[in-house]
Amino acid sequence: MKRIFGLETEYGIAFTQGEGRRLGPEEIARYLFRPVVEWGRSSNVFLPNGARLYLDVGSHPEYATAECDVLPDLLAQDAAGDAIMVDLLARAQAAMAADGVDGTAHLVKNNTDSAGNSYGSHENLLVRRSMDFTHLTSVLLPFLVTRQLMVGAGAVIPRAVATDLRPADSNRAAPHSPHTAPTDPGRDLVYGLSARSDVMWEGVSSATTRSRPIINARDEPHADAEKYRRLHVIVGDSSMTQTTTELKVGSAALVLDLIESGAPIRDLSLRNPIRDIRHVARDLTGRHVLELVSGERLTVLELLSIYLERARALVAAGDHSLGSDASAARVIDLWTRILAAVESGDFTGVDTEIDWVIKRGLVQRYLQRSEAGLADPRIARLDFAFHDLTPGSGMLARLEAAGLAARVVPEDTVRAAVDAPPATTRAAIRGRFVRAAHAARRDFTVDWVHLRLNDQLQRAVVLKDPFAASNDSADALIAGLGEAPGEHSV
Repeated sequence: MKRIFGLETEYGIAFTQGEGRRLGPEEIARYLFRPVVEWGRSSNVFLPNGARLYLDVGSHPEYATAECDVLPDLLAQDAAGDAIMVDLLARAQAAMAADGVDGTAHLVKNNTDSAGNSYGSHENLLVRRSMDFTHLTSVLLPFLVTRQLMVGAGAVIPRAVATDLRPADSNRAAPHSPHTAPTDPGRDLVYGLSARSDVMWEGVSSATTRSRPIINARDEPHADAEKYRRLHVIVGDSSMTQTTTELKVGSAALVLDLIESGAPIRDLSLRNPIRDIRHVARDLTGRHVLELVSGERLTVLELLSIYLERARALVAAGDHSLGSDASAARVIDLWTRILAAVESGDFTGVDTEIDWVIKRGLVQRYLQRSEAGLADPRIARLDFAFHDLTPGSGMLARLEAAGLAARVVPEDTVRAAVDAPPATTRAAIRGRFVRAAHAARRDFTVDWVHLRLNDQLQRAVVLKDPFAASNDSADALIAGLGEAPGEHSV
């Protein structure tokens, strides 16, 4: 099996005020994207590593990885996105200081801001057009509802589940702070698995924000539409650790492999997935009982174990799409260990690999040595620091250095991915074209499928096959630009 993987990450922006005036997100975003606009004459560009970088609605920087056909490449490209954003942040901070701005800009890889607004972390997985999409989503949806038990980011959320499940302003999340099972009697908060679950309103829909679904059904394949469809999953949290990212994407891909291979999976459709996703988010034990359409009742742990056993057999047979047997083995291993940890209540075996478990430990230790409750602003600051990528302020780099947060991809591989696209997908062609066109100082237009020179001839190449790392027409177009001297990147 082969598959294309991609991640889209929207980052939050914050500002720690000094003596001067406070900057808003729009002003910080202008500083942040000044080098991007100077380089690409736009705040929406494709980079030499094949990725897309742009400023999304609400002043959220968004990085969409290049197409990857093996999971290790995806992890490297995702980490490269963080590195690119941190570099832009350093440049923005220097520019603000030169302009006399007193304060620190922060870049945050989370999904909820202090005002309760929610923004996304999306997964893209290519599926075959021949697969019945309704069947695919019906099998995948129960898994995505419950997957947060394994890969949620962790969040302080209201203990009570909203009873009104009609779509409201789904850009707004529940009141938010950070971590584990203790509650705050003053505001009745609980540490749960994900704040993202409370802004989901439908199982499958073509909507995005007004009525946010778990699976977005808008049909934009960015490939040959007769052969492929892009599955757009928008329910996930932004993951800080590479191990959580690997499990998040890898487990979803293995479930898709099961569906596409025709492996027998009994109907696990949930009677009320939107109500369930909120209840699951508040249950760290995995014992929440799900009612299936069939009338059967299963706990979250039981349902995830059914998917696991099927996926384990698939990996044992070597019939998977992750592109690396080592990655597949790690996904199955961590999937097994997190379910065992939840069942036993002993998280020592996964406390450096799963985001919500790591954050839970931090919050628990803070609560034990202080009189703070979950509603205390210091807990909110701890949650913020866990997701803060700002050098000197963020927590993840220190956790990794202390061996308290695991890594999968070596740092030199991440540094290489900042400039180089994956070598085995269409992104390799796009990256070469972008680099060569910039070196030749040519005006051009690029998207996921097209390369175009904006000259009198309007020469263009269409790249419909995302698995093809070479294309004769593209080679000719690039050759016509001349050699690209030196390195050119944002």
